[in-house]
Amino acid sequence: MRRLSDELLVESYQKAKELKLSHEFICLIESELQRRSLMHKMTITP
Repeated sequence: MRRLSDELLVESYQKAKELKLSHEFICLIESELQRRSLMHKMTITP
């Protein structure tokens, strides 16, 4: 995960949510977003 740019990480998270990938995978991305203090870039979608 550390090799991904911030932008690519955000895009990956959004795509994972859109495709309804596994909860564990999404949690892994969320953890990295929090580590990088990027959660504020997330838009809330149902």
